[in-house]
Amino acid sequence: MIIVMTAGAAAADIEKVIGKVTERGLKVHLSEGKFVTIIGVVGDKKMLQDVPLEAMSGVEKIVEITSGYKIASRQFKPENTVIDIGGVLVGGDRLVVMAGPCAVESREQLMESAVIVKKAGAQFLRGGAYKPRTSPYSFQGLEEQGLKFLAEAREATGLKVVTEVVDAQSVPVVCEYADVLQVGARNMQNFQLLKTVGKAGKPVLLKRGISATIEEWLNAAEYIMNEGNYQVILCERGIRTFETATRNTLDLSAVAVVKNACHLPVIVDPSHGTGHWKLVRPMARAAVAAGADGLMIEVHPKPDEALSDGKQSLTPENFSALMAEVDRTAKVMGRNQA
Repeated sequence: MIIVMTAGAAAADIEKVIGKVTERGLKVHLSEGKFVTIIGVVGDKKMLQDVPLEAMSGVEKIVEITSGYKIASRQFKPENTVIDIGGVLVGGDRLVVMAGPCAVESREQLMESAVIVKKAGAQFLRGGAYKPRTSPYSFQGLEEQGLKFLAEAREATGLKVVTEVVDAQSVPVVCEYADVLQVGARNMQNFQLLKTVGKAGKPVLLKRGISATIEEWLNAAEYIMNEGNYQVILCERGIRTFETATRNTLDLSAVAVVKNACHLPVIVDPSHGTGHWKLVRPMARAAVAAGADGLMIEVHPKPDEALSDGKQSLTPENFSALMAEVDRTAKVMGRNQA
């Protein structure tokens, strides 16, 4: 449940309410907006049955949250969450773009990719150092050496780095190099990993699982936030359906649904969502029109030589064209490309 405080409630009143809740062994999450303060209560509400919360000074009302996710709910935080990642705001007025190769293959390939996406206007360099693949015989990534290349590319270009963590054990080493920890679709319900990244103190990009409902996706975000990390970015990357014309079915309705139910920023990955480079540009435009806060795009200097996902990767020329197109779409929607 959430406890809504009156407008301008005194700090002493807020602290007194929090004290009453925590002394019963429940967790408290505080959301202080411009006009109202909300205290989110997580735990067995029966522990508060004999506590007259609504009679306490400064309390306006008690609201029950029936969904499994509480802290991620817009009931808990009516305002949009904006995440500041080294000066780049995700969820604000400007569109953000994360771009780069599916996998870090070599220093040369990554540095060339970084220069390409930086020149076109992206703010984040994406690239996998650890690659969980469907086949055990596929390229598995350069691991820590790949992380070092990503850090070097950041130093050279100023781009922020987003890269995937595949298990709880690898979180500390990835934290040394990355600005954003990506939890991939296969790990969306790896609850131990979610708890670990929740404690890591880094922004987290949470991709929707390939067969996950929106509620399951938001509950996965709740695992991270329940550990005290509210810096969560949701990423729609397509779900598995009966359709075979595309790699996945890019569910752009999820952007609108999540924006209504949740305060976290939402970005879209049309590369994985479609699996075909010719479809990435139109679906990127559509994602921006649907209200996405950003895009994640696979870009490779030579897609035909890529060790993974070359079929859906954009050439430098196609990525530049995409950036120009989404900039025009963003402006129509009342926001600008960062």
